[in-house]
Amino acid sequence: MNKLYIGIDPGKSGGIAIIYHDNLYCIKCPATVHDMVEEIQIPLDMMDVPRSKAVIEFVHSMPGQGVKSMFTFGQNYGTWLGILAALKIPYDIVAPGKWMKHFGSMPKDKKDRKNKLKQLAQQAYPDQRVTLATADAILMAIYARDKDSEG
Repeated sequence: MNKLYIGIDPGKSGGIAIIYHDNLYCIKCPATVHDMVEEIQIPLDMMDVPRSKAVIEFVHSMPGQGVKSMFTFGQNYGTWLGILAALKIPYDIVAPGKWMKHFGSMPKDKKDRKNKLKQLAQQAYPDQRVTLATADAILMAIYARDKDSEG
């Protein structure tokens, strides 16, 4: 299928991953809105793919997180939604538990869970350098591709 799949972890320490056929492009989340747009627009233009599908992780405030960090987190999330809408890329907003469940059971401890997710992403793309910043985005792009192929 001639489709590009995008996974976006909208956190400041998150990332973006793009899968086209079995090729993977992934980076840490860019720092500026201009760079965020470029990181999606350039692969779309280069690959000249008429159809895309994105998954962005649902985010919300959590107790114990600072007001400034939550504002930045929400701002980043809204920016990604705006970019996807402006580029007319269809997307699903998916809760972390939902896309993670697709990959089996996960450890309860956050550090253990993050390492497990990184391991799964690395297994899927052994020739790529997978980091904690890009692992979730990679798996969300895989999730988008798998769900799309299911129907």
